[in-house]
Amino acid sequence: MKLLLTSGGLTNKSIISALKELTDSPFSRLNLAFIPTASNMESGDKWWLLKDLEMVRKLKFKSIDLVDISALPQKIWKRRLEEAQVLLVEGGNTFHLNYWVHHSGLNKILPELLETRVYIGISAGTIITTPSLILSSSEKDPLKQIGEEIIEKGLGLVDFLIEPHLNNPDFPENTFDQLEKRSRDIPQTIYVLDDESAVQVIDKKVSVVSEGEWKKFN
Repeated sequence: MKLLLTSGGLTNKSIISALKELTDSPFSRLNLAFIPTASNMESGDKWWLLKDLEMVRKLKFKSIDLVDISALPQKIWKRRLEEAQVLLVEGGNTFHLNYWVHHSGLNKILPELLETRVYIGISAGTIITTPSLILSSSEKDPLKQIGEEIIEKGLGLVDFLIEPHLNNPDFPENTFDQLEKRSRDIPQTIYVLDDESAVQVIDKKVSVVSEGEWKKFN
């Protein structure tokens, strides 16, 4: 299993190099499936979504397919994910994404897909790979209003937690001091990442790639 779990995406050369290490092939030979589902519940300017799409375009993948698992039946999105060698799961509302990952059945299919594919997580797309969404600051009320179940359990592809957006002004609660206090009540290991950092996973080998700040708690 090969995972690149980022906070802010492919934001620097070190993170892009880590992706190259995972793919074992030039990007120009690889199809990438971009899953934007988490962004559907976020209102306002989607500059961050466009930024992430523009970054993968600049990397010159063979193709980039947008695959929204909340908008397509399983037989369609499954085939399109199977056609890709790289799966990128975008950020947004973590609980909305997690609901659709479970409701669509992707949670049951993903482990098999990842036997031969690389997974890139950005923010919410990173958090859902962990055992629990306990650290997520995503809003729950909008989901409750449309009848979506709040699923706190993550996919458990890794056995640690990740909190993205360290020291990001859009997430004022995500400071070293505040996260250290929160970590005291959580038994699992927590990787706290700023937007220039990522966790690379190759089977059971875990390493941090960073041109910014990060910390490991517990």
